[in-house]
Amino acid sequence: MYYFTADEHYGHTNILKYCNRQFKDVSHMDNELIKNHNSLVKENDTVFHLGDFTLKNINLANQYLARLNGKHIFIKGSHDNWNKDLPYILEFKDGDTHIVMCHYAMRVWPRAHYGSIQLYGHSHGRLEPLGKQYDVGVDNNNFYPVSLEQVLKKTLNK
Repeated sequence: MYYFTADEHYGHTNILKYCNRQFKDVSHMDNELIKNHNSLVKENDTVFHLGDFTLKNINLANQYLARLNGKHIFIKGSHDNWNKDLPYILEFKDGDTHIVMCHYAMRVWPRAHYGSIQLYGHSHGRLEPLGKQYDVGVDNNNFYPVSLEQVLKKTLNK
């Protein structure tokens, strides 16, 4: 199974205020995000993180990862200084479904004119998608990752 998520902001106290996240503190937020993630994602599932995983260093990023189920693939966001080598864009193909992933929403993207889907984060649910786009950020998805099936329902039924 494939999952997509973005903008977890693990360990980022100010995100509670910036995005009006209704958690009592950052530890509560982190624990709820991990609980929600693990309630869906199993050990052999693949999770694409579309940026802003954490502001913290590589050691703390690895501590969060150790608590999360699945195999993880990361795209660089605006707050991912823990890993300077992350790509800014990834493309994924599952059967006839072509998905382009970037932390930022794009006006145009590879194969858009052939029906490809573009997944993004960064906007914390505040940016209306264009065409076959979807914001997979946690703020837009009740603090859960989104499955490939959910992405297809959201983007292909437009």
